[in-house]
Formats: sequence, C-alpha cells, structure tokens
Amino acid sequence: MKVTLKQLSYFVALAEQGNFGRAAEVCNISQPALSMQIKELENNLDVVLVERRPREVCLTRVGRSVLERARGILAQTRDLEALPRRARGLMGELHIGVIPTVAPYLLPPTLTRLRARDLTLDIRVREAPTHVLLGQLENGVLDAVVVALPVDLPWAQARPLFEDRFLLAGSTARLERLTGQGARLSEALRPQTLDPDQLLLLDEGHCLSDQAIAACGIDPARRRIDLGASSLATLCGLVSEGFGLTFLPELALATEMAAAPRLRLHRFADPQPARMLALVRRAGAAQQEDWFAELATLMQEAGADVIARGAAGARPA
Repeated sequence: MKVTLKQLSYFVALAEQGNFGRAAEVCNISQPALSMQIKELENNLDVVLVERRPREVCLTRVGRSVLERARGILAQTRDLEALPRRARGLMGELHIGVIPTVAPYLLPPTLTRLRARDLTLDIRVREAPTHVLLGQLENGVLDAVVVALPVDLPWAQARPLFEDRFLLAGSTARLERLTGQGARLSEALRPQTLDPDQLLLLDEGHCLSDQAIAACGIDPARRRIDLGASSLATLCGLVSEGFGLTFLPELALATEMAAAPRLRLHRFADPQPARMLALVRRAGAAQQEDWFAELATLMQEAGADVIARGAAGARPA
C-alpha cells in the first residue's frame, strides 16, 4: 500500500490535537479508524511516527520531519484544488484571516460587499494575531490575510490596501492636561512628546502595540507601560473615563466612539503615525488569481467608507 493524502491529513490532525480522541472528532471518524490509518501510515513508511501514551501522543524525531512534509504536501494539494475557483475569480469557497485590530471594523462592510456580488460565495473567516495568520497562510489553511506591513517573507506577496492613521484618544480632561491650554491641544502634538506612563496599550504580541511603541520612540526594554487589554474596545472604555491615553486607528473611530460617548480625540502633527494595511497571499499560488485583486478592491472601498464615517463623527477634545 502507498501513502495516501487521507493518511497524511489524519496524521496532521493527530499531531495538532495531541490525542487520538480529539483528532478523531476533528476528522469526523471513529477513534479506532483513525488509529488504524495512522498505523498503516507508519507501516508504509516503516517508521514510528508517534509515541503512544495513556492520554496523549508525542511525535518522534522522524515524526516531526514527516509532519513538516505532510503539511507542505497538503497545502500544495489545496492549491491544486483551488485553481479552477481562483481562475474564475471570487467564486466557491474563500478562507481569509484578519488581525484583531482590523477585523471588527473592516470585515462587516467587506462581507456585505462580497455577499452583494455573489450570495453563493462560501466565506470562512479567522481572526488571530499576525504570526498565527501568516503561519496558516503558508500552510494553505487560508487563501489570504489582512495584516499590517511590513511582511518580509520570501513566500508572501502583499498588496497594500490603505493607510490607517493613529489618533490620540482619552478623556477631555486628560487631553487638556497635556499642554495646559484648556480646551485646545497644541497643533504640534507628536507621539515622542507623550509620557509613556500615561499610555495604555494592547497585550504584548499585538502589532498595534509595537507600532505605537515605535512611534513614541520608547525603548521596549525600559518601558513602563500598562500592557494588558485584549481589545481596542476595552482600551477606549478605560481612557474615556480618564484612565490614561491610547492610540486609536482611524478605522476604529466610528465603532469605538459610538460605544464610548465620552471618548475624545486629537490628531498628531504631520507626519502622523500610521500603519499600512495589506492583503497578503502566497507568492507561489496560481497566476490567474483575479479573486485576489477583486478582494483587495472591495476591501479598499470598505476601508475608505469606514474611515470617512469615523472622521465625520470624530469628537475633538
């Protein structure tokens, strides 16, 4: 018997779940059937892939090597199966990933536009940090991801979408105290002039936190910043009540201002700190990928509308 794609997919599931029972559930087969398929794969390769323990499995050294190759084979297979759909554009099934500081604001209008084009389009969305999304993109689990540039990976191809500028957000009193000018902030406010002890940022690992720290010129090894919030909504709720300041992307203005009525904003002096959002795919994918350009255009339109709506309703300090 030869190695089959089904056996490889079962082995990847087992490696990821670390347990025969959970892997069987993911694969929608019985545990004995999964165990038999893994045993056949080991016999076909004439190696032991996993160490079987009472409640878990552990990959052997050769098992780790086989896992890496199995993922590559399955990713290439998914690319092959997706070629007809991609050649026809945005049709069939689409798997996209979006970072958490973009997903709540860009996804709803984008999905509305996608549904308006084709009600039969099967859209699967994953929201996760940048490193997770890029890993799943590389492995073929996702077709494209929305992340902030730069993406310096040899296998990735990025298409810039739009610039998302940062504003300073806080309560009226907190913003006024920055310059002592009463109801008006200085026109020359720059990120580098902020007191790091006043900044509230997202958990470490969020690219938005890294970008804000870089904009302020803060040494990561010496910073004394309260890092702990898991969402922009949490940060906006805190700073609107006077608990520090934060950086708020334009893309989030409309949503977060509606949720936090006491939130006030101020733009930084030019050049304003910003992030460039991009749609990223695997560079080695098919050449006739009209769906990628179509998706990028829809996201650009959605982003422009969201940012314009936020700017129109912005409440300055």
